[in-house]
Amino acid sequence: MKISNTPNNSSTITGFILLGFSCPREGQILLFVLFSIVYLLTLVGNGSIICAVLWDQRLHNPMYILLANFSFLEICYVTSTVPNMLATFLSDTKVISFSGCFLQFYFFFSLGCTECFFLAIMAFDRYFAICRPLHYPTLMTGRLCTNLVVSCWVLGFLWFLIPIVIVSQMSFCGSRIIDHFLCDPGPLLALTCRKAPGVELVFSTLSPLPIIILFLLIMASYALVLRTVFQVPSAAGRRKAFNTCGSHLAVVSLFYGSVLVMYGSSITEQEAGTQKIVTLFYSVVTPLLNPMIYSLRNKDMKKSLQRFLRI
Repeated sequence: MKISNTPNNSSTITGFILLGFSCPREGQILLFVLFSIVYLLTLVGNGSIICAVLWDQRLHNPMYILLANFSFLEICYVTSTVPNMLATFLSDTKVISFSGCFLQFYFFFSLGCTECFFLAIMAFDRYFAICRPLHYPTLMTGRLCTNLVVSCWVLGFLWFLIPIVIVSQMSFCGSRIIDHFLCDPGPLLALTCRKAPGVELVFSTLSPLPIIILFLLIMASYALVLRTVFQVPSAAGRRKAFNTCGSHLAVVSLFYGSVLVMYGSSITEQEAGTQKIVTLFYSVVTPLLNPMIYSLRNKDMKKSLQRFLRI
């Protein structure tokens, strides 16, 4: 990362300044307490699902193995932003180092991309379970499940590798103030010394590409699932199938609903307030709600969690 020697730069600044949420000191402390509670609840909720799946042998099947890995991903995802956000609330300077900013950028978007891949394979798992029930045990084997999980992590972390290398080599001028609570590409690119339409095009293409493609694949798989479910003669069978898919559809709706709003337009066109609220929803609120959705709508998970918490 190249540092410009323009007069506007302060020699005391060793990184970017994350403004976060602008409010008085009392408000900053209140937000610190609120997000600390949210973070702890997210860790406990997702951690409980992981422990329940590991502890209960009856949950050792592809659906719950994928769910446990997804919960671990959610813990990593929220950890990539919230601890630094909490430190910013209590900091007077609100400075994040250049390397810290770029690392946060890389891990946040790589984990978000990994989540898109996970939601897609979880949808395909439900498609095979409902539309191909007789072939499901031979199709979704433990080996295939492991390969899919590894592929999600590898693809997610490879997707933004080139963009982060490009951004880290750019020059930044001015105050280096980022009006956000994380190192988002929009505010970052706005601080570059020279406008780089090519780089903005790369981000505008790479950011929504996996989101849109995987979202369409998820919708296609659930369209086939719904067609199969409506062909089930008994109401009890249809209700069971809907309960199996309902929690995953709710999670997909929460995550993709906010992400599509965020990246449906150019990364440099949204107002700072809109960016913060939408990013806060899919990066902090959604990981908090996911364990509740899966545990409340899934009877097997609910029973397993109840037995696990009694130990």
